[in-house]
Amino acid sequence: MARYAESTQVSSDRSRSEIEKTLARYGADQFLYGWDRQAAVIGFRMQARMIRFRLPLPDRTAREFTHTPGRGQKRSEEQVDAAWEQACRQRWRALALVVKAKLEAVECGISTFEEEFLAWTMLPDGSTVGDRMLPQLETAYRTGQMPPLLPWNE
Repeated sequence: MARYAESTQVSSDRSRSEIEKTLARYGADQFLYGWDRQAAVIGFRMQARMIRFRLPLPDRTAREFTHTPGRGQKRSEEQVDAAWEQACRQRWRALALVVKAKLEAVECGISTFEEEFLAWTMLPDGSTVGDRMLPQLETAYRTGQMPPLLPWNE
């Protein structure tokens, strides 16, 4: 299946800038960006909530970048860089699409800000609601047991 924007020529920097401008247009009053080898992070404040998205970045040493898809021949360093950069551009375009779609859904009244951004809402300890709830959700479905209402009653 084809990936969204898999052959985009829009740079990662331009997509990040587009996200920042989109957030400002919809009312964000803070924005941050950072990265390491594994992921890029964007964060913003909107409607008195701190939101953080983690964008996993591809592993530059993965075979999909170091070898050709058809015959499995080793690529040159320049080819590896080009293939890896393309994968990064694709991910940034997808994130820009997600952010825009969520904000527009809120703007049109399809859903609320909290519904769209709940999983990425930051908690006081720096984790997100998704970080806390996803393991509990998995356990609830696996065991058929609801998680405790109060976490200190475990």
